[in-house]
Formats: sequence, structure tokens, C-alpha cells
Amino acid sequence: MHKKRLPIMLSSFLFLMIVPFVVQAATITSCTLDKDTYHQGEIGYIIVTIYNDESDKIRVTELTATIDYYYTPGNVYLQKFFTDATLPTEIERGQSSTFYIPFSLPTNIASGYTNVDVKAETELWDSDSERWKESDHPTYQPILYIESPYEQQSEGRLLMMYLFGAATIVLAVVTVFLFILNRRARVITQPVV
Repeated sequence: MHKKRLPIMLSSFLFLMIVPFVVQAATITSCTLDKDTYHQGEIGYIIVTIYNDESDKIRVTELTATIDYYYTPGNVYLQKFFTDATLPTEIERGQSSTFYIPFSLPTNIASGYTNVDVKAETELWDSDSERWKESDHPTYQPILYIESPYEQQSEGRLLMMYLFGAATIVLAVVTVFLFILNRRARVITQPVV
């Protein structure tokens, strides 16, 4: 019985030694898209604000946005976009930094709502050992809305229908006005007997 416990205890101890302790060091306090609505083939960017809520400085080593695309035939495609900032970037204690992640949508992406997985990888400065330690990976999921190209065509047709309706009403009013003027002119110009 004692021999069975020793391998379990050793494997547990080994597991704790191998797995690094991750420290909570950063929070994504804001993550927004530059627009509410996007179209197929369009370019945009994600604005990410990271706050250092630790007692020492942190540095952002990677910042990405991953989008699961659903193409019109129903195929799934995963694409990852990286920040345009030069990394690593340090953030002092109690401070925030704002980053931008540019992205581009394919021309055959399906319309609708999709989640964007934004992830930051950070490291925490350890003053005692004077080195960077692996830290947490804060995440955020803004929702991206891709408008259907048919919706744009539908809006154009709806506008044309409104213009056609307005022109028809104006034409009807002018016709009635001319008809009334024509009748009055006949009454005025008839000879008196």
C-alpha cells in the first residue's frame, strides 16, 4: 500500500514543478471594433486597452485577434491577426496602454455575427530575481457583424421604390391641378348667350 502512494506523490510533485505558476497581471479593460457594421472584403481594426493591476511592471509580448470565418459554401476558416505595435511593450503598475489590431475580411465571408477571440500574452517583472516571469493571458470576445451584400442591394431598391412612389404622387397632384385649371378656363372662356 505504501509503495503505491510513492509514485502518485512523486508524479504530483513533478507535475507541480513542471507546470509554471501563472500570476494574474493584466486585464483587458476595453476591446472595441472601429465600426458597428462591416462588409465583405473590408478592412478594420480592433482597439484593445490593457491595464496593469499588479504591484510591478508588466510587458505585453503578444496580442492577437482570431476570427472563425464561415464562407458562403459553409466552410470554416480560422485566421489570426497581430497587433501593429512593436512588442514587447512595458506597462507600469496602475497604468494602461492601448493597442490596435488591424484585420481584413475576405470577399466571400458569410454575413452575420461572429465572435472575435482577442488574447494578450503578458509577463510580470519579478524584482527579487530581476527577471520576467510568465504571466496570464487575458482575453476578450467582441462581436463582429458582417452585413449581407444583398442587404445593400435591397436598400437601394427600397430607395428607388420610395423615389418612384414620390414621383407618382407628384405627377398625380400636378395632373389634378392641371385638370382643375383646365375646367376653370373652360368656364371662364365660354361665351354668354
